[in-house]
Amino acid sequence: MAKQNKPKKKDKIPANVKRYLEKAGIKHDILEHKTVYTAIDAAKTMKKDLNKIAKSLLVKADKDYYLILLPADYNLDENKLKKVIEKGSDKKVKAIKIPGEKMMEKALNLKAGALTAFGNLHKVNVIVDKNLEKAKKAIFSSGSLNHSVEMAVKDFVKMENAVLDSFGIKKKVKMEKNSSKPKTKAKPKKKTTTKTTKKKSTAKKSPKKTTTKKSTVKKTKASSAKKKTATKKKK
Repeated sequence: MAKQNKPKKKDKIPANVKRYLEKAGIKHDILEHKTVYTAIDAAKTMKKDLNKIAKSLLVKADKDYYLILLPADYNLDENKLKKVIEKGSDKKVKAIKIPGEKMMEKALNLKAGALTAFGNLHKVNVIVDKNLEKAKKAIFSSGSLNHSVEMAVKDFVKMENAVLDSFGIKKKVKMEKNSSKPKTKAKPKKKTTTKTTKKKSTAKKSPKKTTTKKSTVKKTKASSAKKKTATKKKK
């Protein structure tokens, strides 16, 4: 008997995240879903508005690392973030960079795709954009591609001792709508009207030609008859 390939098991929520949430004692829900790689994919999969998905970004400000959270329909404004960090640290920030996966793995001792929204786990400060508060409840990354954590934004801010400020820019995102009805192709129109009109126009013109010929024949006969009668009278 040939061996059947077993379906791949979905990634479980990381044990350290589970322990962290249980220890915090804050009300939350763990959502299981199909594999997603971006915040936009998560919104489509879970059928949630983009402003309810918290996008997590690891940022390096000079030598220090920060975990930044914004709504999924917002982009990071680096100049605004510089000012926010400078306010809290009383230091001038020269440059802000978003490190690549290899640099992130070394800095936080993480595997690729294992970054969560919980900065305390990674021992970095958390900064949350104020626009995320509008959602009241948001969905946060758990470090698993198949699980997310839903909780109140105010509880998240309290748990992470996060700084709240404005550093995001609203962006336009087109979400594809799944239509239930399949699209039908339009049938090509038959070009019959142009041919029939041409036939009708030729049919109308043809009898005029015949009538002109008959009239000329009658006129010639009448003129010849008049000539004959005229010659008889002269005689």
